[in-house]
Amino acid sequence: MEERPETELISIPATPRGVSTPEALTPSGNRSPRPTSGTGAKSSASAAWTPASLISPRFLSPIGTPMKRVLVNMKGYLEEVGHLTKLNPQDAWLPITESRNGNAHYAAFHNLNAGVGFQALVLPVAFAFLGWSWGILSLTIAYCWQLYTLWILVQLHEAVPGRRYNRYVELAQAAFGERLGLWLAVFPTVYLSAGTATALILIGGETIKLFFQIVCGPLCSSNPLTTVEWYLVFTSLCIVLSQLPNLNSIAGLSLIGAVTAITYSTMVWILSVSQPRPPTISYEPLSLPSSSASVFSVMNALGIVAFAFRGHNLVLEIQATMSSTFKHPAHVPMWKGAKVAYFFIAMCLFPVAIGGFWAYGNLMPSGGILNALYGFHSHDISRGLLAMTFLLVVFNCLSSFQIYSMPVFDSFEASYTARTNRPCSIWVRSGFRVFYGFVNFFIGVALPFLSSLAGLLGGLTLPVTFAYPCFMWVLIKKPTKYSFNWYFHWILGWLGIAFSLAFSIGGIWSMVNSGLKLKFFKPI
Repeated sequence: MEERPETELISIPATPRGVSTPEALTPSGNRSPRPTSGTGAKSSASAAWTPASLISPRFLSPIGTPMKRVLVNMKGYLEEVGHLTKLNPQDAWLPITESRNGNAHYAAFHNLNAGVGFQALVLPVAFAFLGWSWGILSLTIAYCWQLYTLWILVQLHEAVPGRRYNRYVELAQAAFGERLGLWLAVFPTVYLSAGTATALILIGGETIKLFFQIVCGPLCSSNPLTTVEWYLVFTSLCIVLSQLPNLNSIAGLSLIGAVTAITYSTMVWILSVSQPRPPTISYEPLSLPSSSASVFSVMNALGIVAFAFRGHNLVLEIQATMSSTFKHPAHVPMWKGAKVAYFFIAMCLFPVAIGGFWAYGNLMPSGGILNALYGFHSHDISRGLLAMTFLLVVFNCLSSFQIYSMPVFDSFEASYTARTNRPCSIWVRSGFRVFYGFVNFFIGVALPFLSSLAGLLGGLTLPVTFAYPCFMWVLIKKPTKYSFNWYFHWILGWLGIAFSLAFSIGGIWSMVNSGLKLKFFKPI
């Protein structure tokens, strides 16, 4: 018999004779394999169907040797080009893994939508404390560092043969252990998802209020909506869009979010540098009365830079939407899409930071470049351009809310399906998303300063982007001990943890020192 190549594959048990492959209709209309009833949880999890399971030993037994050899070789081929992993029926019911028809284009849309947003508009604030040299240097180092950890996560998605880590928490548990991985990964990832969603509600509500004021002018000043009412309007729009069933179904929204982010980022810095600079502008870092205050302000500024590179908590989830085979692994299209996305991210972040600081220097208000544009040039720029800029910000916030909320939706539905052993109905799925939207709304109303804590958010969530992937690489790939590769990743990971603590302290100091009065996009 012909020798099989030494490829480490996971064999999948054949479907029992006379039993067809049962299917269930998910809320989005996709069909997914269901475990056969009455066989127990263990047998149902391992009875996933593959093309190779058609060629079973019972089927081969009455056939002669030459034909059996052909069919055995065909079975080996089907195993090699088919799925390398056991199919978990529950994955076909969850929003992240329900649809596996993602591609490089979808990966680019999702990464770009998650990587560019309101956090880019406050980068000039960090430059006001760091100055030209340290500002550009820290932004460049952070960009290269996070691009490398992104590559690590893409490679670790299928690092163990026969297993796909479809979520960041799953990879953390594989690296650090079940309990420690859960504790290390759940808080920062949930904080990133839910905290970003709440901040988007605050920023989106305030921006849509400014857009309405610019468009209507004095005609709408008789009985305007309050800021909280605008938060409610924006939350309702987010809830309507969140009814799209899974991560692949919001690819169109991610494309809209990516296009709007690139457009308004470009418009903001071009409009800023095209206007006359303030006469009292200076490019010296802001001086504070004490050396300790200066150190804390620098730490907070570096936290703002770190917060600009969020989105690593979504990398594995985006890659999970792609099919993966032995000949066509998912990491190839994922990395192609990520490279395109992060090229455009660099084209947005660097011009906004450098152009914004050049236009306003250390006169940059705490709300960022959009605040500065509105405060310094609201009478010099046409109302149409200002209104278009604010409307693009609203569209981007609506799109970003969807992709950052998807891991939370997935967690809700995973708990439900684990308890009931069936997919969520449309009503249950809608209920989860309405509940989540209004919880974020009430948090935003209770803590309206949340959107001002960019430095603190960057410090608390920095390990997800800069530290944990380095530790995961060492613990899963297991490079030679005391080699350069081993030292490099350990040092990089612990540097990330140290920076996280320092930036968090700087963010807390900035929050206390400012009296929680900072607001994004609040007109001067």
